[in-house]
Amino acid sequence: MPKPKHVPCPPPDMRRRYRLIAALAGIVIALDQLTKLWIQQAIPVWEKGFTVIPGFFDIVHVLNRGAAFGFLNRHDIDWQRPFFVVVSILAVGLIAVLARSKDDDGPFYVYGLGLILGGALGNLVDRVRLGVVIDFLDFYVGQWHWPAFNVADMGICIGAGALLVSFYQQRRRCVSDNP
Repeated sequence: MPKPKHVPCPPPDMRRRYRLIAALAGIVIALDQLTKLWIQQAIPVWEKGFTVIPGFFDIVHVLNRGAAFGFLNRHDIDWQRPFFVVVSILAVGLIAVLARSKDDDGPFYVYGLGLILGGALGNLVDRVRLGVVIDFLDFYVGQWHWPAFNVADMGICIGAGALLVSFYQQRRRCVSDNP
């Protein structure tokens, strides 16, 4: 019987990074799935549930075959589900690789990875379970509507913003370190 390979434990600060990413992802997934469950129980599909801010923000129940904010949400194509399942799995893998980076990229880097991971997994749960993603936050002005979205989409967008801040901060550190 061969000896099992010894895999060293990550240093304590890396374990803290992994825990923080996992915790943020868990919070996003939980909030996302709880709000979607509430929407499923409270509002019929394709209906407006109620107005939060008249003329600006409603809670609705729509189903999205595409990506965030309605991208590729078309009924005349049927490859969205497998495509976005694969994209979500690849995103999770990329986040795992980025989380293992040894550089101290600051808190925005870790927060960004956790939020994006939670958002990707939140929408992946819907795609696997339902074949579509439940969206319910509907912002509009007059007849112009921003595509409805959900908590997972917010996690992805806020996480992407946090990564951009992290990359900007890293660039500024590199420039100040190398005059």
